[in-house]
Amino acid sequence: MTVILGLESSCDDSAAALVTADRHILAQKVVGQTAAHQPYGGVVPEIAARAHVEILPALIRDVLCEAGVSIRDVDAVAATAGPGLIGGVMVALLAGKGLALAAGKPLIAVNHLEGHALSPRLADPDLGFPYLLLLVSGGHCQLLEVRGVGDYRRLATTIDDAAGEAFDKAAKLLGIGYPGGPAIEALAARGDPRAVPLPRPLLGSPEPHFSFAGLKSAVQRAVVAGDFRPEDIAASFQQAVVDCLVDRTRLALRRSEAPTLVVAGGVAANTAIRTELRGLAVSRGRRFSVPPAWLCTDNAAMIGWAGAERFAAGMCDSLDAPARARWPLDESAEKVRGAGVKA
Repeated sequence: MTVILGLESSCDDSAAALVTADRHILAQKVVGQTAAHQPYGGVVPEIAARAHVEILPALIRDVLCEAGVSIRDVDAVAATAGPGLIGGVMVALLAGKGLALAAGKPLIAVNHLEGHALSPRLADPDLGFPYLLLLVSGGHCQLLEVRGVGDYRRLATTIDDAAGEAFDKAAKLLGIGYPGGPAIEALAARGDPRAVPLPRPLLGSPEPHFSFAGLKSAVQRAVVAGDFRPEDIAASFQQAVVDCLVDRTRLALRRSEAPTLVVAGGVAANTAIRTELRGLAVSRGRRFSVPPAWLCTDNAAMIGWAGAERFAAGMCDSLDAPARARWPLDESAEKVRGAGVKA
């Protein structure tokens, strides 16, 4: 059975995992850095990179030991090569290159976004190509047709900020800590989603793109005004994000014949978002698939699985594969008018 060692360090989670081609996770470890970054209200790239250097070697040893295998029993090494914080990306990629070279194993340089895009297939054996993917994370918000391994067509992207970034910013404005997604969701459970009048950027627009910068600014104004309870701001903000995601995805469904709607990425762990998107899929006669919450956030199992999919397709990389801060899944997609560099 094919066994892939997956390595991840693109942001503030160091992770290693052993994954088989028949969807078994032999071992996995994830170590986050929340405590180190909380005083700053977000990830500090230099702190993250240094922590990865200290943490990742032990995680690799741990997963190999837990699975009872050596590096020579592994068929290939898959490491995140981007996009992400470049200092962090380099840690997993260089570790992967060293292991591949020393053990004489193939290297698979994985696009972190492809890890998210293919992760639903690790959890859902019945999920076949093509499918429509809403990829929502801290740094990205896109709608893509996933046609096959390495074959993606971007239908929409954000023209400014990602949904996950908006969650983190809103949480920082409310003073409820980092990471913002879980903090906002917990606070929103005690609030009224209709209490604060917040905008829904691009709602009803004929193009299925996203925008969250204006929503962040509106949250800031609501906080400064002091007229609303924090839990009501959180609930209203979360509902505004849900409404935008559902509206934009509804439009994309009209333009795609893919039989399944899939949502992945860190923001996909949000219960309200999952619930509304499931309802949308059912109302449009589409199957709905979402990975378990632990597989939505950054982890090495998804990198190992993407590596297994690419390995089966004969997609291996040379040892000079570069680390990339930016790396779109659909490199042929046209730049969206008005979009910033992250789009």
